[in-house]
Amino acid sequence: MTYPETIQYLESFINYENIPAYPYKESIKLERVKNFLVTINNPQGSLKCLHIAGTKGKGSTCVFIAYILRQAGYKVGLYTSPYLSDFRERIRILAPRRRLHAAGSTPQAPRDDFEGMISRKDLAYLVERLRPAIEKSNKNSKYGPLSFFEVYTSLAFVYFKEEKVDFVVLETGLGGRLDATNVVNPLAAAITPISYEHTQKLGSTLREIATEKAGIIKSRRSGVTGQELIVISAPQEKEALEVIRQRCKEVGARLYEVNKDIFCDTKKSGFDVRGAFDKYANLKIRLLGKHQLINATVAIGAVEALRLHNINPVRNTKAITGENKISNGVNVGIDAIRDGLYRAVWPGRCEVVSSNPLIVLDGAQNIASMRALKETIKENFSAAGGSRQRREGGKYKRLILVLGISSDKDIKGICRQICPLADQVILTQANNPRATRPEKLAEYFSGKQVYLTASVKEAKRKALSLAGKDDLILATGSLFVVGEFRDGSQRKR
Repeated sequence: MTYPETIQYLESFINYENIPAYPYKESIKLERVKNFLVTINNPQGSLKCLHIAGTKGKGSTCVFIAYILRQAGYKVGLYTSPYLSDFRERIRILAPRRRLHAAGSTPQAPRDDFEGMISRKDLAYLVERLRPAIEKSNKNSKYGPLSFFEVYTSLAFVYFKEEKVDFVVLETGLGGRLDATNVVNPLAAAITPISYEHTQKLGSTLREIATEKAGIIKSRRSGVTGQELIVISAPQEKEALEVIRQRCKEVGARLYEVNKDIFCDTKKSGFDVRGAFDKYANLKIRLLGKHQLINATVAIGAVEALRLHNINPVRNTKAITGENKISNGVNVGIDAIRDGLYRAVWPGRCEVVSSNPLIVLDGAQNIASMRALKETIKENFSAAGGSRQRREGGKYKRLILVLGISSDKDIKGICRQICPLADQVILTQANNPRATRPEKLAEYFSGKQVYLTASVKEAKRKALSLAGKDDLILATGSLFVVGEFRDGSQRKR
């Protein structure tokens, strides 16, 4: 198959990411993908996985874990969703990299936004090989045909297995309990902060939403007698934390909680983490926002959890990192943790792409994420008269907001969070069936100078025409909008 033929074939499957409303529990069947994976010999069964669910910070946490393990000398598969610009970003392999700095010194900054992304050739080859099995499954399955996400997740499992990765870091797509990634038996699971999202599908209360997210917590690793699943939880609202604790108790999983078992201490020049086993001082990350410190702390906890499993990774990490492993598990040292955290790159998350004018991109698409973004802007890019300098030097005069939101989000809540920060507002819509019309968004910005645009490309032109060299352009509200704004075009297949 050629790559265009591959894309055409993949796009023939139903893609729930592009559908605003559908009966979630009736449409998503974990048995469907499980049955298909049996027909291709369960490629996920041999993978050593770390599984991440939550409302916000899932992707960042996955990236932190993957970069730490890579810097410790392991070959790491990374599966995330959705994508920013090119859907091949979802499937990546981070190959071991020799440390390029002296122990204890500042590591080098990353250079590649989506390092190790699956090639077009490899993707086309995988699809061509699996197509007969996919079509046979779709014909015979009593649960209906596979979705795009189920097919793509299965492709990732096959790819990671055949590439002989040491670990796989998996981000859930939606929820957790019914998610296609939930066919794995992970070594460790992490739950990032849970808040209200996808309430039409996951439930209208935090308890209901947390129940879906906590569905990734399993009783035991299949085929490994006596080994508990290790669960790391970020700080949670009381209602969500009760669900997580109860789920761990029911299935016999061991739970470590940030602010109870694992601690983060913020300092002027970085932060320290006191983990369940060790202390890690003088850590730094390049991702902006205090919420990213929590994500990094959860990632450290997940990496520490690997000490508790009797596994035999493939790599000779001592040759790469100069560090020894303990005999019964994976003991990742401070230098690999420090290096991995600093190298971690996650585009489109409070990402600075220009300094004149200052342009910041962030795919905040729920109330909690927009609240975190608002605080990050205040802390790092203060307006004129504020107490702190922005990172690029100087203070912005006006904030020009470029906003587009998917129709299944809490539009009112998101708009109310970001409205006070904006001096001028440009409302737009991504090239996606779920996009809300700008006219509807305008209802929530009364009293502001508002411009309506038909596309992100038009919104970007308008923002650049309005912005002076001392202004800040903030593009947010949807990762679809951020992807199109960042590339200056529609997202790629």
